[in-house]
Amino acid sequence: MDFRVPELGEGVYEAELVEWRVRPGDVVKPAQTLAEMMTDKAVMDLPAPFSGTIEGLQAEAGAVVKVGQVILTYSPSGAAAPASEPASAVAPQPAAKASQETPRPKKPAPSPATTAPVAEAPLPADTLPAPTSSLPRPPAAPSVRRVAAALGIDLLTVRGTGPGGRILLEDVTGLMKTSGESKAGAPKRSPMPAPRRQLPADLGTPGARIAFRGMRRKTAERMVHSARTIPHYAYIDECDVTELVRLRDALREPFAQRGVHLTFLPFFVRAAVEALQEIPLVNSSLDDDEDEILLHDRYDIGIATATPRGLVVPVVRRADRLTLGQIGREIERLSGEARTGTLRVDDLGRSTFTITSIGSIGGLISTPVINHPETAILGIGKIVKRPVYDAAGQIRPADMVYLSFSFDHRVIDGAVGAAFGNAVLKRLQNPAALLLADDSVD
Repeated sequence: MDFRVPELGEGVYEAELVEWRVRPGDVVKPAQTLAEMMTDKAVMDLPAPFSGTIEGLQAEAGAVVKVGQVILTYSPSGAAAPASEPASAVAPQPAAKASQETPRPKKPAPSPATTAPVAEAPLPADTLPAPTSSLPRPPAAPSVRRVAAALGIDLLTVRGTGPGGRILLEDVTGLMKTSGESKAGAPKRSPMPAPRRQLPADLGTPGARIAFRGMRRKTAERMVHSARTIPHYAYIDECDVTELVRLRDALREPFAQRGVHLTFLPFFVRAAVEALQEIPLVNSSLDDDEDEILLHDRYDIGIATATPRGLVVPVVRRADRLTLGQIGREIERLSGEARTGTLRVDDLGRSTFTITSIGSIGGLISTPVINHPETAILGIGKIVKRPVYDAAGQIRPADMVYLSFSFDHRVIDGAVGAAFGNAVLKRLQNPAALLLADDSVD
């Protein structure tokens, strides 16, 4: 029987087949992952809605396949497989774009990229596995399995709340919270700090050849489109954030008691949102088809995040309606899920302004590429302490940071860009005002 690419989301008509998770001859169960797919919005696992034996793969890794296209054939459970054609002899048929790529030896499977739950057709009750210890692995993304293994949780004991009983990351972490609360007299753990920005795990091997596909290829396509379409211009200024450093240090413990790992990034998000409200032209996108500049009335802030598979930009939705603590919680959730590959589709795309930070890795100044179709992006450098002159001409120590802005010169003139930069600096230099909208640190 033929298996066709199912619907992958609203308005999604094609996807890249990043990696096969099955081979001809494999016996698969319902909800078992067949392949890793990547759309413009997310990377996701493609689950099997059937049980049976894989006969052949009809597309190669790296190929772009369309919804409804046949990508594999299988024999349903109970049907005899053709004896004259061994599974190992069934050669995969390349899809439309795969013929342009030179086949290379299969490399070890990379760590999972950003994934999101994919809609699954409901399975008949008699095809769902019964809850017994002799069953195959319960349906869950590889990243969820790794988290469960690290926490010592048997997934057979976890009730999945995802489509078709799929186990989500929240199901595993929720179980830990429940078990921790059930222990009488158990000491209360301090909140786990958010993971620090790290370099991608695979930094390359001299002489190796790496398949240019998946998240890396999609990121490259977007960057090339942005660089070709948008005439970038850079605007860089330095900002004295001494008071911001003091305020953040003073608030860290109160926020931690409420489960928020307070970093500097929520302050930058809040400052950018207020500056966007003051200079609405920067919170815009250019509609080339209609020859119109669309000024957005929402403030959805993208947070550029490095993952083992490439750059991902999850979005803090309606950041103007969130308190500083809520922004901190949301950034922690998004960055954590981006790195473990459990982001939802709704967490990606449709941002109106993007912030990227290199300070946690190192570096003073960057020239970030605009996240098309936005018209601006903010790059944050490393905060360094150095001597500066105060208003009285005296030298004092100060915490300084460089802010690097890139603007779409078709929409934003130099004077407007400078005004926006000044608006951001003004708020970062008076950080206490950023808390005025907060009723509490929650």
